[in-house]
Amino acid sequence: MYSLIFIYGITLGSFYNVVGLRVPLNQSIVKPRSHCPTCNHTLTSIDLVPVFSYVFLRGKCRRCKAPISPFYPIVELVTGLLFVLAPIVIGWSYELIVAWTIISLMVIIFVSDIHYMIIPDKVLLFFGPVILLERIFIPLNPWWDTLAGAALGFGLLLVIALVSKGGMGGGDIKLYAVIGLVLGMKLVLISFFLATLFGACFGIIGMLMGKVKKGKPMPFGPYIGLGTIIAYFFGEPLLRWYIHFM
Repeated sequence: MYSLIFIYGITLGSFYNVVGLRVPLNQSIVKPRSHCPTCNHTLTSIDLVPVFSYVFLRGKCRRCKAPISPFYPIVELVTGLLFVLAPIVIGWSYELIVAWTIISLMVIIFVSDIHYMIIPDKVLLFFGPVILLERIFIPLNPWWDTLAGAALGFGLLLVIALVSKGGMGGGDIKLYAVIGLVLGMKLVLISFFLATLFGACFGIIGMLMGKVKKGKPMPFGPYIGLGTIIAYFFGEPLLRWYIHFM
């Protein structure tokens, strides 16, 4: 069963690469077919097997031998592993539907924000209603925590954006409203705390390595994704540990 879920996950990860790369450019996710950016060779089935094609082709285009970015198989592999992690952590329940949905959203946002520093409205407009519908049939306890989490996620980042005069992007604000639907009030705060912590740590490391310049915008979406996934799967134990530690 876990093997099937992994295959399903890496296959979706390949598709999420396409969505994250094309939707911000207002391109179709169906046409044109995937092709090598160097020689424009249309990729066939042997080139498109998630993860395994990259290994089999040794990270090079089958026709022109140009190097293929390892970003693509990494996203596929991480998606597959997260899909497998979900039932291990939360068990076999209807909540798995929500888990796989939020993983899917975070992977697409990661791809999009890394490449273009954009969190596409089209992606949020698709996932927002889907997640709201899921939370109607698979509610949090209490049920109103879903709406409160969305309001808190949206309001918190809106206040930060107003106070910092643009220090937080509009996409981040809308994304946290959707995240709040999934996590509820307590976990959305943990998600934001972790995202800020990871963003600050990686930002400092980047500046020390000379890869990030002070005052230069950096994508926050990947850190939101990391913080959200950790908060979703491990937020309650982290909160209990924190309260006990304090």
